[in-house]
Amino acid sequence: MNNKIILTIGRQFGSGGREIGKKLAKALNIAYYDKELMALAAKESGLSEEFFEKADERASSGLSYAFTMGYSYMGLFTPYNDILSNDRLFLYQSDTIRNLAEKGSCVIVGRCADYILRDNPNCLSFFIHNTKENRIQRILESQNLTVEQAKELILKTDKSRASYYNYYTNKEWGAASSYNFSIDVSVLGVDETVEFIKSFVERKINKQPPHFG
Repeated sequence: MNNKIILTIGRQFGSGGREIGKKLAKALNIAYYDKELMALAAKESGLSEEFFEKADERASSGLSYAFTMGYSYMGLFTPYNDILSNDRLFLYQSDTIRNLAEKGSCVIVGRCADYILRDNPNCLSFFIHNTKENRIQRILESQNLTVEQAKELILKTDKSRASYYNYYTNKEWGAASSYNFSIDVSVLGVDETVEFIKSFVERKINKQPPHFG
């Protein structure tokens, strides 16, 4: 790919957003980042990865558990809440996302990447949603849960993601106006949705001047 392009994907839980992100990255032959961001942020910040896992896409999840487990900062236990607060972890992860966007084309799933890269002219943001029935079915196929448990997990996870996104941005999670493109996967299915987004991205790239960075 001659032009740099950064694709960010917000998604409802069980919508197929992660699968679409992976397939899109493969189709465009660019890097893919999801939970890998936590390991990278931990490495760059010197913090234990467990801190980022506990705070992942949560606006406020007390880190007292992490403290009791004795997780460390730069190999040493630290009492400073400002270093280990969710807000501080968000800043570390934001730096990692910006660094990845500087290095080359990629797909980044979640973590408010669309907001963090809002001033990046090479960034396109997408939100993936699906019907409740399809989401429940996808969850049942991947996890050993009952229908009621799947419904509860959907509500809990979506609420957590919305709180996180709304807390750290000045936008509303899932609202079409918050993204360049909001797509209902149930219309075309996963694979054709990937092809549709790929076509959209390629049209965007063709309008850009060549990038040699």
